[in-house]
Amino acid sequence: MSTAAPPTLAPALSNGAVIRRLFALAWRYRLHCLKVLGIQLLLLTMGITGLSFTGLGIDYIRHRIDGVPLGPNPLHLALPETWPWLHVLALLAGLILLLAAARAWFNYTYAVQVNLLVQQRLVVDLRGEVYDKLQRLSFRFFDANTTGSIITRVTSDVQAVRMFVDQVLIQSVIMGISLTIYVVYMASLSPGLTLACLATTPLLGMLAAGFSRKVQPEIAHNRTLVERMVQLFAENIQGIAVTKGFGREAEARAKFDAANDAVLRQQHGIFWRMSLFSPAVGFLTRINMMVLLGYGGWLVIHGQLPLGTGLVVFAGLLEQFSGQVNNVATIVNSVQQSLIGARRVFEILDAPVEVKNTPAPVRRPRLTGAVRFENVSFTYDGAEAVVRDIALDVTPGQCVAILGATGAGKSVLMSLIPRFFDPTAGRVLIDDLDARSLHLDDLRRNIGLVFQESFLFSNTIAANIAFGHPGATRDQIEKAARIAAAHEFITALPQGYDTLLGESGNTLSGGQRSRLAIARAVLLEPAILLLDDPTAAIDSETEHEIFEALDRAIAGRTTFIVAHRLSTLRRADFIIVMEDGRIVQRGTHEQLMRESGPYLRVANLQLVDSRELAQLKLKEGGA
Repeated sequence: MSTAAPPTLAPALSNGAVIRRLFALAWRYRLHCLKVLGIQLLLLTMGITGLSFTGLGIDYIRHRIDGVPLGPNPLHLALPETWPWLHVLALLAGLILLLAAARAWFNYTYAVQVNLLVQQRLVVDLRGEVYDKLQRLSFRFFDANTTGSIITRVTSDVQAVRMFVDQVLIQSVIMGISLTIYVVYMASLSPGLTLACLATTPLLGMLAAGFSRKVQPEIAHNRTLVERMVQLFAENIQGIAVTKGFGREAEARAKFDAANDAVLRQQHGIFWRMSLFSPAVGFLTRINMMVLLGYGGWLVIHGQLPLGTGLVVFAGLLEQFSGQVNNVATIVNSVQQSLIGARRVFEILDAPVEVKNTPAPVRRPRLTGAVRFENVSFTYDGAEAVVRDIALDVTPGQCVAILGATGAGKSVLMSLIPRFFDPTAGRVLIDDLDARSLHLDDLRRNIGLVFQESFLFSNTIAANIAFGHPGATRDQIEKAARIAAAHEFITALPQGYDTLLGESGNTLSGGQRSRLAIARAVLLEPAILLLDDPTAAIDSETEHEIFEALDRAIAGRTTFIVAHRLSTLRRADFIIVMEDGRIVQRGTHEQLMRESGPYLRVANLQLVDSRELAQLKLKEGGA
């Protein structure tokens, strides 16, 4: 029912603000995060212990073969000298195997817990929050933001938030703990060797910072390109009949291929930078191993470092240290993607809810339907008024027809009654109460709506009619269908009321969809009916059948109907004519036909068309 509107997204957050919000989001799941971190700490401990057992085994073999004395080991484990050497090695091998089995089990548990946290909890909860917020945003938000943008924010951008918790936050904490333990352990073995091997680490930080600055705008641009591609795809699917009707399939494919290729080309740039960054990190960590072999070997040869529990364990720790550092590339890339995606999700969550309940709304389950506009005006954020200075008093049960050219403000005027928008000046009163003071649920459940485009859901006909009243009985549904002159065509379908409709009800004709939409509105038995040109897609004969049936539904209910046909306008108790957002004429059909103005011009044009049509039929009959 609305017209174009400016964007209503919240202002974009800074990187720091986004990170704080992401940490706050992760804090909700702190117990699960701690469980995951605890498992990872156990895995880390078991990995180092297994490595120490390996080093101890090597030193024990040297001790038995070359007589090299066994020095103190980090585990403070005394091997029994009286045991046969094969038994000792078997014991160490068994301990290593036991640790490996335990690590395999905990790795499995870790994977399950991470999946439960980020997939089945965080993603589902966050997607639900975004969807809930979308239900509470005004029509203006959906007018201002494309379907493609909204879909990508609810799907891929929510996954980007998951990426922050899983691949950034948890992995960063794990990496920080791991690196600290590795450095402390290595320093306990040889402080000098540790310092020499880690001398290149500051270069990694500089490399990561530079990569982050370069890649973030590219990822943001990639999101925009993907959004455009999704929007193009959605529009093409929705308009497939137009595309086929005009024979534009080849052009549509070419247009989509161009958008798809633009995403691919832009992604190549990101992948190219990633492909350079990862090997650069790997090269710097390999320098550490070169230093270890040179300086560490010298220490072993000169007896300052044991071979097994010294050099071998140190090499294993350094290898794991390097492996964690190599994750920097993945984490940095994930940070950029998650920041951009999270920012887009938070823009929806922070979008202003323009229409909402007051702190203490008035509850009125049943309304009588008195509607009064007191000098009402409406404008989009200070732009030119769409509706201006409307004064109108409608008593319960009256039927008001609204006539006007496209853009005159008819639909916006009706949108103010169920509070799809709130007036920027004046008041809309329902039963002598400011509509803003009424509870939204009560207000809207007392209003039946039939839009110009009759949207139906992919569900049964009965479920579509009962959409606003899910608890309705089959008798109530059929009664509403009869009122809307829909019962006959419904019962002619193979499954009757249980017929499953296709997307948007595209398996039905325009007239059939309109009648189902009217039945859906009538079923509520509302105090107020809003009909936004519901007969636009219906032929004159069907229109006559529907309005004869609707006469019973309209009786006793306040009705606003946007109409252009004289057959519809005559049924109203009085008519208002709108131009440029103002009421320029009002009165009954008979009164308006006696005064010059836009109503008389429209009526005369239709009367001329009717006479010409009647003459044409007479000629055809004579022939």
